[in-house]
Amino acid sequence: MVWSGSWVAERLGVGLVGDGELRELLGLALRRNPKRAHLLVSHVLGKHVPQRPSVVYGAGFELGRRVRELLGEAGTRRAVVLGYAETATGLGHAVADGLGTAAYLHSTRRPVAGVPRAGGFEESHSHATSHLLLPEDPDLLAGEAAKGGAAGDGTGGGTGGDTGQARPSDAALVLVDDEFSTGNTVLNTIRALHERYPRNHYVIVALVDMRSADDRGRLAEFATEIGARVDLVARNTGTVHLPEGVLEKGQALVAAQEAAQNAVSAHEAERASGSAAQETAPSGDQPRRPTVQPRPCARVDLRWPAGVPDGGRHGFTPAHRAVLEPALPAMADRIAAALDDGARRVLVLGFEELMYAPLRLGTALEGRTRAEVRYSTTTRSPVLAVDDPGYAIRTRLVFPAHDDPADGPGDRFAYNVAGAGFDAVVVVVDSTADTPELHAPDGLLAQLAPHTAQVLLAVVPSYVPSTATPPVAAPPVVSVQSYAPERQEEPRMLPEPLRGPAFSSYAPDEVGWLLQDLSDTELEAPTEEREEAIQSGGAHYAESLPVEYQPSDQYQDLFKAALDLSAARIARAVGTVTETVLAERGPRAVLVSLARAGTPVGVLMRRWAQHRHGTGLPHYAVSIVRGRGIDANALRWLAAHHDPADVVFVDGWTGKGAITRELASAITEFEESDGTIGFNPEIAVLADPGGCVRTYGTREDFLIPSACLNSTVSGLISRTVLRSDLVGPDDFHGAKFYRELAGSDVSGHFLDTVADRFDEVTDAVDADVKELLTADRAPTWEGWAAVERISEEYGIHDVNLVKPGVGETTRVLLRRVPWKILAKRGAGADLEHIRLLAQQRGVPVEEVDELPYTCVGLIHPKYTRGATGADGKAVESK
Repeated sequence: MVWSGSWVAERLGVGLVGDGELRELLGLALRRNPKRAHLLVSHVLGKHVPQRPSVVYGAGFELGRRVRELLGEAGTRRAVVLGYAETATGLGHAVADGLGTAAYLHSTRRPVAGVPRAGGFEESHSHATSHLLLPEDPDLLAGEAAKGGAAGDGTGGGTGGDTGQARPSDAALVLVDDEFSTGNTVLNTIRALHERYPRNHYVIVALVDMRSADDRGRLAEFATEIGARVDLVARNTGTVHLPEGVLEKGQALVAAQEAAQNAVSAHEAERASGSAAQETAPSGDQPRRPTVQPRPCARVDLRWPAGVPDGGRHGFTPAHRAVLEPALPAMADRIAAALDDGARRVLVLGFEELMYAPLRLGTALEGRTRAEVRYSTTTRSPVLAVDDPGYAIRTRLVFPAHDDPADGPGDRFAYNVAGAGFDAVVVVVDSTADTPELHAPDGLLAQLAPHTAQVLLAVVPSYVPSTATPPVAAPPVVSVQSYAPERQEEPRMLPEPLRGPAFSSYAPDEVGWLLQDLSDTELEAPTEEREEAIQSGGAHYAESLPVEYQPSDQYQDLFKAALDLSAARIARAVGTVTETVLAERGPRAVLVSLARAGTPVGVLMRRWAQHRHGTGLPHYAVSIVRGRGIDANALRWLAAHHDPADVVFVDGWTGKGAITRELASAITEFEESDGTIGFNPEIAVLADPGGCVRTYGTREDFLIPSACLNSTVSGLISRTVLRSDLVGPDDFHGAKFYRELAGSDVSGHFLDTVADRFDEVTDAVDADVKELLTADRAPTWEGWAAVERISEEYGIHDVNLVKPGVGETTRVLLRRVPWKILAKRGAGADLEHIRLLAQQRGVPVEEVDELPYTCVGLIHPKYTRGATGADGKAVESK
C-alpha cells in the first residue's frame, strides 16, 4: 500500500523514521501555519482520518492500562488525568478510562461564563494557542479531589489554589497529548501547574514520541529542576527529519496547491453557470463555498443521562463514568433505529473538543448495528487537502463556526468525509453548538448533505458546573426550515445517585444509591428502647436506626465458614434468577435493588450478566418503607433516565410477602398520582421460601450469608430512613455510610467469594432456568398462611411480630427484641449462626415439625401489637 506521507516526503524531503508500525500509524499533510508546515496525521486518533471507534478508543484505553501498571493500584486511585484540547480530549478521556478510577480534565479553548480559571498555558506551535483549565472542583488539580463523588460535591479535601502549600501531593498527574514532539508544550504545562499545585510524580502519555535526540535529554534535566519524578509512556517512538528551509518550502507548496485548486474550482463553476461564476467569485478572491439546498435532517433523542458532563471540560469523575457506561447501549440503539435500512457504512462525526461522547456512542453503535461504523471529528485547524493516495488528507469540507467562539467567527473543517462513501453521517454536537449557524444553508449539516444519503443530528446537553456564577442561559431554540426541529425539552433534574467510595464501600459502577447521605445525623437508639417505642406508637420504625451489631470473633468465623459452605449454592441461585430476568425482560433490564438487603443480590446479578454475557446492566438501590411505600422521587429519577418497563426490582428473599404487597400497592399509587406508567411491580429475589413471587433463584429457605450481618456485608450502608424533618418532598429517602466500620467490612469478600463460583455452576443454572421457564411459578402465598397460623398458635395475634425464614430470623436477633426461635426439626448448618446468636441473647430455640421455613423468629410481644405494622412508629433520634 502507498504510505499516506509519501506525497509530502517526496516534495519536501521530510523523513519519518521509527519502529515497525509507525508509518501505519502516521501519515503526513501540510497546513497553513506560519510556525510549522507539516502535520503528523494519526490514523488512530479519530480527528482527521475516520477510523473504527473501537480502534480509536482501544488505543487510548491500552495506554491507560500501561499507566495503571506504572502507578500501581494505590497510585492509580489518586491519579488525575489531563488531556489537551482540542486534538487529545478524547484520547485523554480514554486513557483515564484505562486507569479506571482516575478523574479526568481537559484543557479548553472555550471560556464558560461564571466558571473561574484554575490555570492556563500556551501551545506555541498550535493554530489556536491559548488553553484554559476550568475544573468544577477547585481541588481537582491539587490532587486531592474525591474520586467517588460527582465533581463539585464538596467532598474534596485538597488545598485548592493555595500557592503556599508546603507539601507536594502524592497524586500523580497524567498529561495526555497525541504526539510528544519537542516536549515544549507539556513541560511548560507541568512547570506552570507545579508552581501552583506541586506534586511528586508526573506521567506524560502520547500515541507517538517524536522527540529529537537533543530533546530527549531535556526530560531528565526538567525532572531534576522541579524536584519530581517524570515518566513517559508512548505507543510508538520515532523522529521526523526536517531539512533546512522546510517551513518556507512548505508554505510555498501550500500556496501553489491552493492557487491551483481555486483555479480549478472557478473554472468548474464557470462551466456550470456561465458568467454567474464571476459574480460569486470577484477577481482576486478565493471562490466562496457553494450553498447547498437543505435536505431534511432527522434529530435523534439520545436521552443523555442527566448530570453527566458532555466531556472533561469541567472534570469527569468515576461516578460520572459509572452512570454513562450502562446508558450507552440504549443511546446507540436509538441511533441505530434512526438509520436507514440501507445504511451499510456510517460515520459518527464529533465536534472539535467534543470527542469523547461521540467516540463512546460510536463504540456502542459498533455492537448494535451490522453497519460498518467509523468515527472522526471536525476541527478548527486548516490543513491542505490533496486527493492523492500518498497524502493523508484527501478531501475537506469547509463551514462556518457554529458555537459562537470567543475568538470570533471563522472557518471550521471536516477532513476525509467527502467522497468516503458513507451512507449516513451522525453528527454529534453539544447544545451550545446547536445554533442557527449549524443549520444554515452553508453550515455543517448542509455541507454534509451532498456526500451522504442521510444526516442525523444528536445533541448532548452542554454541562454547566454548579459553581458557575451567574448561571449560563440556555441557547435559543433553533428553528431553521425542515433542517432543525425544535430542541427537545430536557428531563426534570433530580439528584444524582450516590456512589462509592464517597458513599458505600462498593465500586462506583456496582451500584448507584438513589438516597441522600445522612451520615452526620445521629439516628441510632438502643434496641430495647427502640422496640418499646415502636410497639407503643411513639414513632414510625423508619425514623430511627438500631445500633449497629458488632459481631464477636466467634460469630465472624461462623459467617466466613457459612459463606465458604454456601457460596456455590448462592452462585447457582444468582445465575438462575439473572438468566430468568434476561430471558423474560431482555438485555436492557435495569436492576433496582430494594435497599439494603437487595443490594448485594443486585450487585451479584450485575456481575453474573457481565461475566456470562458481557452485559453491563445498570444497577441502582432505592428505599421502600412498610406503610409509607417506595421512594417516589427515586421512581421519578428512574423514569427520567430509563424506560420504566425495563426496571426489575430486586430483593434478597421473601418472608411472608409483606414487601411484595407493599411494592405493588406503592407502584399503583405512584402511577395514579404522578402519571408515569410502565413500572412492573414484580420482585426478583434470590430465595422465595414464602412462595410470594414469580422470579427467583430458589424457593428453598437456606442461609444467605449476607443476612448474617448488617452494614458490614452491605457496603457499610445503614437501612433506610424516612423522617419528615430530614427528608423533604423533593428529597430521596436517607441512609448512613458507616465509614468507621471499614475495618470490619466484608462486603467485597462476600461478593468475590460468590462470583468466584460462577463458572462451576453454569451447567446447573442452565438446567434450572430451562425448567423454570416452562414451570408454573405462580405465587402460592403459603408463607403468609403459615405466619397467620403461628401468630394464633403462639398467642401473638399479630403477623407483624412473626418473621419467617433464615434471613428474617437473623434480623430479629440482630435488630429487634426476640422472644423465641422456631427451628425446623433436623435443620443443620443453615442454623448454626442462628443458634449462636440465640445463645448470646438468651433466646430459646424450639424444635418444631411441619414448618415451611427452616426457622421463624418471633418478636417479643410484651410491647403490644404493631411492632412493624403499617401504623407502627419508632423512637426519635437523640
